[in-house]
Amino acid sequence: MEASRKVFRKPNVIVFFTDQQRWDTTGVHGNPLDLTPNFDRMAASGTHVSHSFTCQPVCGPARSCLQTGLYATASGCHTNGVPLPKDAKTLAHYFREAGYSTGYIGKWHLASQEPVPEEERGGYEYWLGANILEYSSDAYDTVLYDNDNREVKLPGYRVDAQTDAAIRYIDAHREDPFFLFLSYLEPHHQNHTDNYPAPDGYEERYTGRWTPPDLAALGGSSAQHLGGYYGMVKRLDEALGRLMDALKSLGLTKDTILLFTSDHGCHFKTRNSEYKRSCHDSSIRVPTAFMGHCFEAGGRLPDLISLIDLPPTLLDAASIPVPEHMQGRSILPLLRGERHDWQQEVFVQISESQVGRAIRTKRWKYSVRASDKDGTRDSCSDKYKEDCLYDLLADPYELINVAGMDAYREVCDQLRERLVSRMRQAGEEAPVIEAAERRPAGQRRLSVSEVRAKL
Repeated sequence: MEASRKVFRKPNVIVFFTDQQRWDTTGVHGNPLDLTPNFDRMAASGTHVSHSFTCQPVCGPARSCLQTGLYATASGCHTNGVPLPKDAKTLAHYFREAGYSTGYIGKWHLASQEPVPEEERGGYEYWLGANILEYSSDAYDTVLYDNDNREVKLPGYRVDAQTDAAIRYIDAHREDPFFLFLSYLEPHHQNHTDNYPAPDGYEERYTGRWTPPDLAALGGSSAQHLGGYYGMVKRLDEALGRLMDALKSLGLTKDTILLFTSDHGCHFKTRNSEYKRSCHDSSIRVPTAFMGHCFEAGGRLPDLISLIDLPPTLLDAASIPVPEHMQGRSILPLLRGERHDWQQEVFVQISESQVGRAIRTKRWKYSVRASDKDGTRDSCSDKYKEDCLYDLLADPYELINVAGMDAYREVCDQLRERLVSRMRQAGEEAPVIEAAERRPAGQRRLSVSEVRAKL
């Protein structure tokens, strides 16, 4: 009987979710500071989604996409502060229907109040969370709320406190298939101090060390904040290692799918007045890897993959039917080498700082915005204007915006068609997109072969 149970056991699923973490904090993406040996090991032994992007570079909307598999405009959660609709089906509902125990630990950011009432918890059975964790707690003052909305104060640095709670949950549910969503605040800033509070002694390790090229060129708040930010990333990776050790000690490693990802990146006030809400890779590109079960030895996937693709992937990997209304696609066919019809760009909706839309191909970044719309009040527009075009081959750190230059007019025209197509696929009406004002290109010219090449 035991052997039979092990053969037919449904895989456990854990989502290790960080907040505001850039992709280039990881060793596999070239960071030289050895911040993420456990993530790097996970990426090497499992499946590394090397070009992973959010579809909404702000906390609440990105989380709505990951919970529902819908773009933020489709669920109605296009800005922070908008709770999930009461009738929205989340990953928790699908896993519960498939016989899983479900648990949520950490930051939620999809409710109307704090503590989060049961009807706004997205269907999760076990609850130890806070709607806006950066307001309910501090680095060494972790306060969450349980199923009965009683305040629970956990000891230790916030990352460690949540990890301890997650390991307790895993141990208590080791005999049953479970779906656990572990949502950290780190390495997001602490709002009331506008600071990145690392564990004691960690900020000093990394202050004045390596700076990513975009931040080295543009500055922003990186000189002030990178040390603490890197210290937070380091502690998160240590927590990931502890979680992996717990799975190993309980004999659950091969029976458990572990997903590591983040809601968006961090540009350190180089692209607008805060840290995200822009089209740039520093805002939208995140570290993502899977391990366990069908993801073992999956290798490095070079394809462009969106956060909207992760919900159907998790369901597919657990042999749970993917609902037709989900707007992303499972990446499991890519693991089998079936990529003939995979999308050649990722689509991004940008809210709050603007009403914007963007696509990111392997070579190009094309972004438009509706300057007459309010990014908090309006979810979309019927008219946009070209805002940014970056040639990521020549300018990987997005330092020179070439929108409006005559040499790139044909490129913009083709990308505009692709963007409109993706907007329609997401359920939006096809808008009018006005060309950027013409401006001199200087020495910048595209060759004939580049213009003719597939974008």
